[in-house]
Amino acid sequence: MTRIIAVANQKGGVGKTTTAINLAAAMVELGKRVLVVDIDPQGNASTGLGITAKARNLTTYDLLIEGEPLNEVALETTTPGLFVAPATTDLSSADLEMVSNERRSYLLHDALRGPEAAALQLDYILIDCPPSLSLLTVNALVAADAVLIPLQAEFFALEGLSQLILTIREVRETANPKLRIEGVVLTMYDKRNNLAQQVQADARETLGEVVFNTVVPRNVRVSEAPSFAVPVLSYDPQSKGAIAYRALAQEIVER
Repeated sequence: MTRIIAVANQKGGVGKTTTAINLAAAMVELGKRVLVVDIDPQGNASTGLGITAKARNLTTYDLLIEGEPLNEVALETTTPGLFVAPATTDLSSADLEMVSNERRSYLLHDALRGPEAAALQLDYILIDCPPSLSLLTVNALVAADAVLIPLQAEFFALEGLSQLILTIREVRETANPKLRIEGVVLTMYDKRNNLAQQVQADARETLGEVVFNTVVPRNVRVSEAPSFAVPVLSYDPQSKGAIAYRALAQEIVER
């Protein structure tokens, strides 16, 4: 069975795309076949996995709006076993185009769970969500088995979680009763920073075991890797960021 995980947080700049790319690469290292579904109109996950704009002949816009099959949209990256369904700015109009569709909240669910998806023989699908609680994000939550929430270790971090958790609850009640929170991963963590330490302590006290043991440190190698269009695990396999994402993948796979 393919496991589908939405990487979501309506707050921007918390490391959603970075987490989706590098977690996927770490899962592949563990012998899994993984697809990253990019539903952020900025298309950063696609760029970060080496898919040029010219190569994006079919995108997640075509998947959702035109009904193109997943196995036609998905492209293999330079990492064997790691695929991406790319996005372009075309996706920015998808919310408006989906509104008139009676199954508007289920379009991604249907695309990821059809026979075409089974043909790819995937172990995991990671959905890189846009930084908003839009209809695209709702589609991801309806399609997913679980939600992975990257949380930046900063002052307003926990405050922004409440709206996402409310949305997850609403989706559970109306469309996807099996949806659960996979976990919260602290990102861009600087152990020298007292505030970061306090945020971690507050998160663990408030959310308990939902918070992963793995903490992703602030690491320049993680920031540099996208400019080379590869995950940090390929760019600098021994960097602190690469080691952290391997540990996170291990936690998720073992769960």
